[in-house]
Amino acid sequence: MFRTILVLALLVVFLLLAVTFAWLNPGPIEIDVAFHRFVTTKSVAFAVCFAGGWLFGLLCCSGYILSLLNQRRRLNRSVRLAESEVSNLRSLPLDPIVAPDRQ
Repeated sequence: MFRTILVLALLVVFLLLAVTFAWLNPGPIEIDVAFHRFVTTKSVAFAVCFAGGWLFGLLCCSGYILSLLNQRRRLNRSVRLAESEVSNLRSLPLDPIVAPDRQ
């Protein structure tokens, strides 16, 4: 419950900051890439750069996250194998098996 309220409060704060930024910087800017020229406001350009950075960070972290998931899968498999081995060992009798004497 507290976490949800905290997330909502942070969302409202960031939304207010974005609105304030857009209000204080109303002027248009011109962005010229090699093949096209865009005219947009500063707040939209800032939001697009922020979202692009977030996506780039997510892409960079995804390789590490996938390797962790793969490691978790391998460890779970080895735990299941060890548990089945322990279960098989527990089902063995406790008395030592004595080989018959050969004459």
